[in-house]
Amino acid sequence: MPKMKTNSAAKKRFKVTPSGKIKRAQAFKNHILTKKTTKQKRGLTKMVVVSDPDMGLVKNLLTIGK
Repeated sequence: MPKMKTNSAAKKRFKVTPSGKIKRAQAFKNHILTKKTTKQKRGLTKMVVVSDPDMGLVKNLLTIGK
């Protein structure tokens, strides 16, 4: 059986931590930034952990645990 291919879009968007959690960038930081406060924009810069309901989908795209 051939090897599983990792989804190319997913490998650019997600990072796996040493403990196995998956980090992602936050949305709403690309445009229409004039109406957002500096504090809000600064908070959107940080990476966050993928939520539990989405974890299986992302792991499937990254072919983790197969």
